[in-house]
Amino acid sequence: MAPVVLALRRSGNWDVRVLATAQHREMLDQTLRLFGIRPDADLDVMQPNQALAALTSRLMTGLDACLERHQPALVLAQGDTTTVMTAALACFYRKIPFAHVEAGLRTHDLNTPWPEEMNRVVAGRLAALNFAPTETARNNLLAEGVPADRIHVTGNTVIDALYMMARREVALGVDMPAGKRLILVTAHRRENFGEPIASICAALRQLAEQHADLHFLFPVHRNPNVREVVGRQLGALPQVSLCEPLDYGAFVTAMKKAWLILTDSGGVQEEAPALGKPVLVLRKETERPEAVQEGVVELVGTRRERIVARTTALIEDAAAYRRMAKGSSPYGDGRAARRIVRHVAGLALP
Repeated sequence: MAPVVLALRRSGNWDVRVLATAQHREMLDQTLRLFGIRPDADLDVMQPNQALAALTSRLMTGLDACLERHQPALVLAQGDTTTVMTAALACFYRKIPFAHVEAGLRTHDLNTPWPEEMNRVVAGRLAALNFAPTETARNNLLAEGVPADRIHVTGNTVIDALYMMARREVALGVDMPAGKRLILVTAHRRENFGEPIASICAALRQLAEQHADLHFLFPVHRNPNVREVVGRQLGALPQVSLCEPLDYGAFVTAMKKAWLILTDSGGVQEEAPALGKPVLVLRKETERPEAVQEGVVELVGTRRERIVARTTALIEDAAAYRRMAKGSSPYGDGRAARRIVRHVAGLALP
């Protein structure tokens, strides 16, 4: 959302107020500082290993109080978090127009990703404006009965933010050995808790044992369902560097340095191809099929054998690697925020 906030402020036509729910406290604070944004309100809802029902309840209470206090003409939120779904519902209850940034992404399976697929469906149905990153996303919304005049294809502001940050020289902050191919790993999805994350770790261990020229950088999510398994299985391996979650600037640097990225993240599926980095997605389904169709992302799931086989194939086949590392992303050109501001200006507001 940083590019949208900054673009709205530059336009001079809006009194822009930023509400942080702090669903992810540390990552939020780091990123806000990078973009020079200070929240006008902060719900600070983060709790260790929080349950979704309790989180949703705290969010609804806090968001509704903020809506009553500020009386906004329009609320914008981005993505697929519980925050976004709850914001859309809170606005619906108060009859305040809601705009969904990054709208229309779908796997068409409510259990994958869970609960993010449901969050997107609810937000898209309730939104007065849906800013879809691609034509595929637009068509998903149309198929669900969202009126065409509520949908605008803008590209994704994720790419705007990426290009803004990639121009900076931000230190990685983690020592990496010279002369080795860096594989960046992230895993945090709830559907990958338990056996899937254990299988991912087993694949990384096998790859490290089989390829001495590889080094793995794994910023470990703070959720104990991830942290305990990763630390136990990979903590003693010299070819694996486990670190705290990287702030956004350092993470962009890590992507720039990476030879290959293994991830279950949605945003990384958009960002990494724009930097010319192949991505193997540690999920069964993706709500971002365009990158798969373009050949810059491959779904490999969470089975150890599959992850090892597809990573090894890229190591051994230089031509296959080059085809994936062609440096294109179907998700934007860096001008999505400008388009969003233009469409917001044309919305009939109360």
